[in-house]
Order: sequence, then structure tokens, then C-alpha cells
Amino acid sequence: MQNTKSPKVYIPVNVFFTETGQMRPRSLVWEDGCEYEIERIKDVRPAHAEKAGGQGDRYTIIVHGQVKYIYFEHNPEYGHRDVGRWFAERR
Repeated sequence: MQNTKSPKVYIPVNVFFTETGQMRPRSLVWEDGCEYEIERIKDVRPAHAEKAGGQGDRYTIIVHGQVKYIYFEHNPEYGHRDVGRWFAERR
């Protein structure tokens, strides 16, 4: 049986902003409702999501000692009240 779910999963991410305006994710909630603490942010850079398609700021994070990627996809409408949303690639 083939998996018909999209490889892109939009997820809630809890973030805070530094005094210089950097967005720093603290935890994420997976589609099953489980919340995962982000232990460390290793890198942030613009990148393409290879499996899911789309593009955004790719955050290389550590969750449970493992390297993971989450993406912040910016809203193309500049000035819109919804500035963007977070996604991850489903395995």
C-alpha cells in the first residue's frame, strides 16, 4: 500500500525572539500531538526542502540527540499579518 500523505507536514513551533530580532525555536509539536524540545540550533540558512518541495529558512536542530531539519516558510504577501509557517519533511 502506498503512502498518500504529503511529505510536507505543517507543524506548530514555539519560538522566542532575541533582543536583536532573531527567531529561535524552542519546541515543536508533531502531527500526533507530541511536543519535542529543541535542545540546540546548529545552523540557520535559506534552503530548499528536497523531499517536500518548497523553500524557506532551514533550521538544523537537535531533538533527542538527533539532527533534524525544520523550515520557516515566509508568506509571499509582504506585510500580511500571517508572516509565515513552519514545516518539516515526513520520513
